[in-house]
Amino acid sequence: MSKRTFQPNNRRRSKKMGFFARMQTNIIKRRRKKGRKVLAR
Repeated sequence: MSKRTFQPNNRRRSKKMGFFARMQTNIIKRRRKKGRKVLAR
């Protein structure tokens, strides 16, 4: 049996793709400026 390749690690995922990771870039700022109701899922 071969091992499954994707082994999710929630902490690493949230560090890379989570809300606070996106706060560092301009994505969230742009959306806040636009007046988005939901900034991130």
